[in-house]
Amino acid sequence: MSQNPSALAVLATLAAFGAYSCMYAFRKPFTAATYSQFSFWGFDYKVLLVLAQTVGYTLSKFIGIKVVAEVRPTNRAWIILALIGFSEGALLLFPLVPAPANVVCLFFNGLPLGMIWGIVFGFLEGRKVSDLLGLGLSISFIVASDVMKSVGRILMDQWHVSEFWMPAVTGALFAPLLLLCLWVLAQVPPPTSEDEVARTKRVPMNATARWAFLREYGLGLGFLILAYVLLSVYRDLRDTFMVEILRDLGALKDNLVFTRVGLIVGLSVLVVLSFFWRIQDNRRALFTYLSIIGAGALVVGASTMAFQFGLLAPFWWVVWTGVGAYLAYVPYNSVLFDRLLGAFRVTGTSGFLITLADSFGYLSSAGLYIYRAVFKGTASWLSFLTYGSYVVALAVPVLLLLSILYFRRRCRDFAG
Repeated sequence: MSQNPSALAVLATLAAFGAYSCMYAFRKPFTAATYSQFSFWGFDYKVLLVLAQTVGYTLSKFIGIKVVAEVRPTNRAWIILALIGFSEGALLLFPLVPAPANVVCLFFNGLPLGMIWGIVFGFLEGRKVSDLLGLGLSISFIVASDVMKSVGRILMDQWHVSEFWMPAVTGALFAPLLLLCLWVLAQVPPPTSEDEVARTKRVPMNATARWAFLREYGLGLGFLILAYVLLSVYRDLRDTFMVEILRDLGALKDNLVFTRVGLIVGLSVLVVLSFFWRIQDNRRALFTYLSIIGAGALVVGASTMAFQFGLLAPFWWVVWTGVGAYLAYVPYNSVLFDRLLGAFRVTGTSGFLITLADSFGYLSSAGLYIYRAVFKGTASWLSFLTYGSYVVALAVPVLLLLSILYFRRRCRDFAG
């Protein structure tokens, strides 16, 4: 990999894709079950499980603002292994602790996992090909979540694994692949001097460096994070309750429907975004990706309108909302902040910015689930997704326009 850039691109992308896909084997399989026979204190049991994991995952993001920003490259693989091992331990306790007390197991399952993305992306950032590497990594959370749901359903329906043991069994099945991918990532060489010239040097950011960046670019970053919060809540809702949404649509035909949706969406997003990684100028790339995010939000709204007018079948509505949502979501998690640091020649790590945005995104998701659990709303998750599509389509482009105006002005100031 040190001598051959093509080998670096292929091996690093495959290893990062595999490692983060395996993380989903520990996080998402429980959502493939409905737990419909359980209800406690008038609350839907699955909503309690989702809420517990989301709260743990959200807390992990806030912890990760410091951990991800300061982690040393030589420790990344070991930290990932320890975090995921802790998560699997919580899944092993899940079937052993009686319900509803086992809800706390999902909290501890989510608690370490929110830091994984930022640490994995640390292997890839700050390179001339980081856009391509980050795109390959990002496809993992489009495809893997749906694949793990299919695996979970197959384990329950064909292997007769109970819905309580299924999450731990799924994680165990993917543990060997996780170890292999982490070993490959540990061999990835650091960015070259040419990479540092193109994207600026990437180093851990202490508290002083983090606050300095926020003071300098806080307003524009605020617009970006508000847009990301809306996208993150929408994506998480669509992803977590896809079983219920497809069932209400009458499109839950077989266990592989999730995999089909994920593959179509993932390949579509990969094809579209692969055209832009060759842009050399960081500022031009920054504004290009901001425009793509806005276009993705509009696709979400347009496809929902087409569905409501009977122009899209239910399955294809789920696909197109996924395409639009992930066209908007993927740049945030792969290339946007990497290009932002490069555009303004900031020495630091984009993992800090990704984790910062994620922390507020998942905090908002937790708020939605708390609202639903406490106030016992009658609206279905399908209705939430439908109305949320229009909120995303209307609000996200406006926030992105404000961020574009802000960063264009800062570019002029920076050039002066």
